[in-house]
Amino acid sequence: MRRTQQDRSAATKAALIAAARELFAARGYADVPADEIVKAAGVTRGALYHHFDDKQKLFRAVVEQLEAEITAELRELVAGAPDIATVTLAALSAYLDICGRPEVRRLALTDAPTVLGWKEWRALQADHGLGLIADILRRAMDENLVARQRVDVLAQLVLSTVTEAGLIVASADDPAAVRPEVERSLGLFFSALFAGQSG
Repeated sequence: MRRTQQDRSAATKAALIAAARELFAARGYADVPADEIVKAAGVTRGALYHHFDDKQKLFRAVVEQLEAEITAELRELVAGAPDIATVTLAALSAYLDICGRPEVRRLALTDAPTVLGWKEWRALQADHGLGLIADILRRAMDENLVARQRVDVLAQLVLSTVTEAGLIVASADDPAAVRPEVERSLGLFFSALFAGQSG
């Protein structure tokens, strides 16, 4: 009986997240009322407040799910690659492609900083992307491509750089036109980082 209740609870949460994600991506957080979300999810308003407290907490769950998917997609690309320098540039290119997706632009890069606040948004990004960046940097150091240094500090700096690149693409009037220049600048940044090994 307890398992059945847990399953129902998980199903309700999943339905709310799925409905909210679709609606938020289509119209933005501010233009989607809570009543519309619960109706689309086929649950009561009380269920929303029981699982998420409010619409903002539900939005956070949506963004967290999206960030986890982005990280998993990039981690799969990087995993097992024989040449970490080349695959890092490929991962950066893939990340910029991801930032150009309408759902990602709207949820993760446009609404999230405003709705969650800059500090919480950055913390959420770090929870998911920072580990991947640190893994890449450790591997690059092991392969003598990057000078030995504190990985946690460098990873934070890299995360900030990559995040800013994504924001530039996402906020551009013509993302497709801006993207090649952003990718070129990122490529130069990482090429310099990987060439800077000094023992």
